[in-house]
Amino acid sequence: MDDEIVVLWWYLNRRQNKRKHWVHPILRERFSLGTFETLMGELRRDESKFFNYFRMTATTFDDLLGRLDIRVRDTSFRECICPEQRLAICLRYLASGCSFKEIHYSYRVGVSTISKLIKEMTHVIWENLKTDFLKLPDTEREWEDIASGFERKANFPHCLGAVDGKHIRILKPAKSGSMFFNYKEYYSFVLMAVVDSEYRFIFISVGSFGKECDSSILKDSTFWQKINDGTLNVPKPRPLHENLHEELPFILVGDEGFALTPNLLRPYGGTHLNTDKKIFNYRLSRARRYVECAFGILANKWRIIHRAIDLNVDTAIQVIKACAVLHNFVREKDGINFESYQNIEHRQEQETTPMNRNVSS
Repeated sequence: MDDEIVVLWWYLNRRQNKRKHWVHPILRERFSLGTFETLMGELRRDESKFFNYFRMTATTFDDLLGRLDIRVRDTSFRECICPEQRLAICLRYLASGCSFKEIHYSYRVGVSTISKLIKEMTHVIWENLKTDFLKLPDTEREWEDIASGFERKANFPHCLGAVDGKHIRILKPAKSGSMFFNYKEYYSFVLMAVVDSEYRFIFISVGSFGKECDSSILKDSTFWQKINDGTLNVPKPRPLHENLHEELPFILVGDEGFALTPNLLRPYGGTHLNTDKKIFNYRLSRARRYVECAFGILANKWRIIHRAIDLNVDTAIQVIKACAVLHNFVREKDGINFESYQNIEHRQEQETTPMNRNVSS
């Protein structure tokens, strides 16, 4: 008797939970009413709207699509999502910071499919672009070009890059304790970056716990190890000017969160500083803020960084790596298109404060 009751309960429960649709009617209309089918053609006819939607020009979008190794195949059950639409969904997610639900209703693609697609596409973007667009300089000539850029734009010689860390906000990972809880009192992991005077990322390290300090993250990075063991071919120390004789090394610049080392300069601490130290701090801050501006450009272009990322940590790290390499890719292909970027460069190049005039003289 008990067995019969169990079987009856299972049968009734199965009928109650039976799926109403194999494919929901909303998703079935993807090829006629989905955003990709209805909007993509119109966006391509308006370059400014296309750039605003995808954060890149149509030419750059097509170039990116051609560089990515995206393999898809139709099955006997359903037609696959084409590579162009996969890239469009991924870029829109990164550019808008919207949820999977929003993309689900606009592009008429299942939430689980979007989740898998974002994970796959960010991995493909990183793997196919990192070699060409996030390559660490390894010759003296490349480092000298970077140093020349800082000397020309920031009036700071022998600078190989500006370094800093940015906390990427995330939702608390399960069973993570306080590892990702930072001093700002939210959960995050760290994007550590070295930037040149063109706001391009030279090196990034993503995924350190939010509770760690910038100095320890940098010292544990492969970049720091290569500088110390001499495998980066950094130029040898030389005088700052042909009329000077003292040889000074090429260095990185950072804020007060980093320790002073032969390879990294930080500002003088304290408030009671003489004029020479104040001028040094000012000059160093002009070079260092390139990394701050690069983080600002990155976050304003890829708005997913503006909110707490609701993904598991590994996927969130992959998303940030894809954003960073896309930043360099779009920066090289399209230059600076946003008005805010132009204002940043204008302020840096046209700065004529009294202290700057004194330093230049």
